[in-house]
Amino acid sequence: MRAMILAAGLGTRLRPLTEEISKPMVPIANKPVMEHIVELLRQHGFGKIFVNLHYHPDVITNHFDDGSYWGVSITYSYEEELMGTAGGVKRLAEQLGSDTFLIISGDALTDLNLTELMKFHKGHGGIATMVITPVDDPSKYGVVITEEDGLIRGFQEKPSPQEARSHVANSGIYVFEPEVLEMIPEGEFYDFGRDLFPRFLDEGIDFYGYLHKDYWNDVGSMEEYKQGNFDALTGKVKVKIPGVRLGDDVWIGEGTVIEEGVIMVGPICVGSQCLVKKGAKLFGPLVIGDRTFIAEGATLYRGIKWGDGYIGKDAQLMDSIVGWDAEIGQGATLLSDSVVGHGTIIGDGSIIHPSVSIMPGSIIEKNLHFTGEEEEEA
Repeated sequence: MRAMILAAGLGTRLRPLTEEISKPMVPIANKPVMEHIVELLRQHGFGKIFVNLHYHPDVITNHFDDGSYWGVSITYSYEEELMGTAGGVKRLAEQLGSDTFLIISGDALTDLNLTELMKFHKGHGGIATMVITPVDDPSKYGVVITEEDGLIRGFQEKPSPQEARSHVANSGIYVFEPEVLEMIPEGEFYDFGRDLFPRFLDEGIDFYGYLHKDYWNDVGSMEEYKQGNFDALTGKVKVKIPGVRLGDDVWIGEGTVIEEGVIMVGPICVGSQCLVKKGAKLFGPLVIGDRTFIAEGATLYRGIKWGDGYIGKDAQLMDSIVGWDAEIGQGATLLSDSVVGHGTIIGDGSIIHPSVSIMPGSIIEKNLHFTGEEEEEA
């Protein structure tokens, strides 16, 4: 079976983490979110995968190459200018062929039962099936109005709770019959939600919503990104976590050394080739990326530390996110919901205040209170 992963978006809501990579490459439990999608597709029998690219495409192609490592074939389509969700699919019309195909976002975390989805689609006989997901707050989403059998009757774009006619949203996962490709214009920006689905309604073309009961997280904010990692560690979403599992809730990667006297309270995932020195304290849910050095007495409480770089002696990371190759100095403190971009250096003794985001490559001098607007000596 054939599937296409939509991976051309800019990921602006996750900046500064996506300043130098595309959103599908942000790690969930030490794997890019798109890698979890590729594994899901392979699990359900999708052997031919197509991927559209635009923003930092080389990061994706260098990681996945031709897909053979995962037992699939991956073909790429680079969009110099964004073509929209449907326009990007149209560019691959010949390769997608004459059979039913799946479209899935490369930057959302899910363990959706794709086999059941395909059965639903075939059983209902529509030209398309949209996976719809329950939402608590419809004002954040475009909601979908359906009949009892799933037939889609309309949409509301981010309605207030009082005006909402539905509490299910479009998840960005679709199954299409090949004739849909003939309805997408060649060489122009065209979107499923804005253009194609309203056309279905206008022309009376039947398409259905598949209401799933599986996990879905569109990783649309820092909080959702953090929650996606935590949900992977706690088993709320069924994904493969790299490393050897110790007990119920600790994973340790190959070549990693945890010295005696380290306190670890799971769930925790530590990547490969890490060194955690004696006296360090790790409290989950916590993800630590490959090749990270954690010095004596450092405390990491919740949060996510991407690969490379180090955490200095007696430093404290409290419910924060730290990008690749960042250096956190001795005695420095990162407070709740702070985000540190790739390659940043935080000086000894400095305090990063709550909810502050620091751009990649920044240097924060020693002994400063950094609020994001002004700096004061600590």
